Amino acid sequence: MKANVYDKDQAAGAPQKTGAPSRKRSGAWLVVGLILLSAIPLIFGAVRLNELARGAEITPANARFFASPLPVVLHIVGAAVYALFGAFQFLSRLWRRGAGWHRWAGRLLLVPCGLIVGLSGLWMTLFYPGTNSTAGAGAMLLYALRLLFGSGMVFSILYGFIAIRRGDMIRHRAWMTRGYAIGLGAGTQVLTGIVGELIAGPPNELGNALLMGAGWVINIIVAEWSIRKRPSNRARTASVVSNLR
Repeated sequence: MKANVYDKDQAAGAPQKTGAPSRKRSGAWLVVGLILLSAIPLIFGAVRLNELARGAEITPANARFFASPLPVVLHIVGAAVYALFGAFQFLSRLWRRGAGWHRWAGRLLLVPCGLIVGLSGLWMTLFYPGTNSTAGAGAMLLYALRLLFGSGMVFSILYGFIAIRRGDMIRHRAWMTRGYAIGLGAGTQVLTGIVGELIAGPPNELGNALLMGAGWVINIIVAEWSIRKRPSNRARTASVVSNLR
C-alpha cells in the first residue's frame, strides 16, 4: 500500500516538472508578442520625433505638435519605455520570488512612464486644437473614448501601486494588467484599423472612432480574461509581498 501511494505521489508530481519549461516558453512568447504589438505605433512615434527634431514641413495635420511639442515627446518616449519594459513584467519568475527587477523597474520606470503616457494623452486630448472638436459624432465619440481610457489608465496604475503598498498582490497585478492593456491600445488599434479597412474600405470619422475604441475594448477583454484565469491563491503570492513593497 505504501508503495502504491508513493507511486501516485510521484505521478502527481511529474506534470509539475514537465510543465515548468512549458510555462517559461509561454511567458517568453507572451513577452515577444507584446513587444511586436507595440512595435508599429512605436515606429510611428519615432518618425514623429524625427520630424520634430529635424524640422519637417508644417502641415495642418502636424501643426499642433510643432506649436507645443513637449506633450507629444513625453507621450512617445514614455510609451516606448512603458510598452517595452512593461512586457517583461509578465514573466512570472521575475516577481514570484521577489526579484529586484520587478520591484525597481516598476518604481523607477513603469509607474512614472505609465503616468506620463496617460496624463500627456489626456492633456493632448483636452488642449491640442482639433482633438476636442465636437463638429461630428465621430469626433465627439473619439474625444470621449480618449478621456475615458486615458483616465482609466492613470487610475489603474495609481490603484495598482497603492495596492502593492498595502501588501495586496492580487489587486496589484490585476490593476497593473489593466493599465498596461490600455497603454498598449495603440498597437491593437493598428490591427483593428487594418481589418476594418479590408472589410469595409477606408473608414469615415465615425468608423475610425469605432475602430480605435474597439482596440481598447479588445485589450481590456483580454486583460480581464487573463486576470480571471490566474489562480487566486493568496498564500502562494503572500511570500513575495514583503520583498516587493
